[in-house]
Parts: sequence; structure tokens; C-alpha cells
Amino acid sequence: MRIADNELAAQGRITVLGVTGFIGSHLARRLQDLGGEVFAPHRTDSLTGIDLGDVIYCVGLTADFRSHPFEAAEAHACHLLRVLRDSRCRSFVYLSSTRVYGRNAGPAREDDAVQVNSLNPEDLYNISKLMGESLALTWGGKTAVVRLSNVYGEDFASPNFLSTIIRQAVSTAKITLETSLDSEKDYISIHDVVDGLIRITLRGQHNIYNLASGTNVSNDQLTKRISQLSDCQVGFAPGAVRVKFPVINIDRMRSEFGFQPRSILDELSHLVDAYGRHRAIEKSNAR
Repeated sequence: MRIADNELAAQGRITVLGVTGFIGSHLARRLQDLGGEVFAPHRTDSLTGIDLGDVIYCVGLTADFRSHPFEAAEAHACHLLRVLRDSRCRSFVYLSSTRVYGRNAGPAREDDAVQVNSLNPEDLYNISKLMGESLALTWGGKTAVVRLSNVYGEDFASPNFLSTIIRQAVSTAKITLETSLDSEKDYISIHDVVDGLIRITLRGQHNIYNLASGTNVSNDQLTKRISQLSDCQVGFAPGAVRVKFPVINIDRMRSEFGFQPRSILDELSHLVDAYGRHRAIEKSNAR
């Protein structure tokens, strides 16, 4: 499904919450490029009584949720509650995560039941995201929950796995894995994410979507390709364990929008080059 040039201009206000983050910043720029009327308030701004139009909620924590559990709960549920309660919205899109399927066998579909365990500190992320989903879905207006897989792009300072190993490859010529070579998960391009979110906001007919590539990629596949591109070595941290996430079913996105996501393995050449250029600029500026 192509996004028409005048479609967003006729839509009215679209509010992006979390615009300082990786996804929110890319989304706001893409909306503006397409002629959309974008409202991007700071997280500390009062939204009480304001008509936000169509809202896309990108506020969240990812890799650092373990060291900032209260901030994760605040971002995923508490701040969301205040927005839904105190402002006015025409529609609401809430960004969740395919991590909620972590205990499922897969392929993971939107209507599957998910399991969490409050005794496991690792589940705080999933529990807070599921609370956010529940709040959004019971709000009463038109709502879509979008469960994102691992988003990649030119996110040079990110502590996420893929950004970290590419940075290691271009800066030290050595990747150190904390998970095994047969560990695997799904990766999706930031460009596919922002276009998918816009399509869901404009025309979505369901209340939950998996926004992913639909294909798991292993650490072995990633590191072999990065090694070819950067001539780096691959090593392992002591106690590296296997972490395997279920394959994510994206039939809903494909059938409703003709969604055709990019492949991370095809995009690695561009990413390694981009991280290398960024590293060279950093070194030059440090002199």
C-alpha cells in the first residue's frame, strides 16, 4: 500500500510522543516529509485538555530497562495513563514489543496468549508493556497496539545488540558475543517501521499488529557477514548462552498492507559503512 502524497495533509494533526528517541525522531521526520501536520510535545509538557488528533506513542526503554526498572514502568504505562486520561485523541497507536512472545513456541501471532512471571526480573519489561497495551486497548477510542521486533538503523550510540557488535567491529576489529552463535531473533529496518506505523495510523483495521521481518536471523549469520565486511574477529564472553526468540508471524501486515520488509543481511553492508564513517568523524573530532 503506497502512502499518497496528499493523504497525510488531509489527515489533520498527528502527535508523536517520544520524538527524542530513535523511532520517534525518524517517524516525525517521515510524517513531515509526507506533508503531515506533526505535533511533537516534550515529555514534560502538560497535555491536559489538548486535542492531540491521531497519537503514535513511541515513549519507551529497551536495553537499559534492567538498570532503570522504575523508568521503564513510567514510560510504558504511567505516562501513557496520564495521556489517555487527561487529553483528547482521535485515535491511538501504542508501540509495544514482540518480546512479549518470549515464552511462546511460535510462530507468534497477534491473537496468541502470552506468559509472564513477576518473579523473574527480566519480565518487568514485558509486564510493563502488556500493562500499556491493556490501558490503550481499554481506553475506549480507536486503538492499535503495534508489537515491534528488534529495530535497526543508523543508531550509533544505541546499547542494543546489533549496534553494539557493529560498533565493536569497526572500532576494535573484534566482536565479543555474550550469546551463542545459534542464538537468533527477528530484525526490522527503521524505515519499514515508520512506514508501517503510518499505514496503521491511516488505515489500520485491527487492534494488534506484529511489525517485524517475519524471519529470524542467527548470531552466526550476522557475525559472518560483518566479518566479511569489516575483517574483524569474533570471540565469546565467558558463559555465553543460547537465546532464541520465536519466529514472528506477519501475515496480518502482509495481507492488509502488502507489507514487504527488508532483510537485515542485505542491509549490513550499508550499516557497516555508516558506522565506519561515523567512527572516522568521531576520531577526527577528538584530535
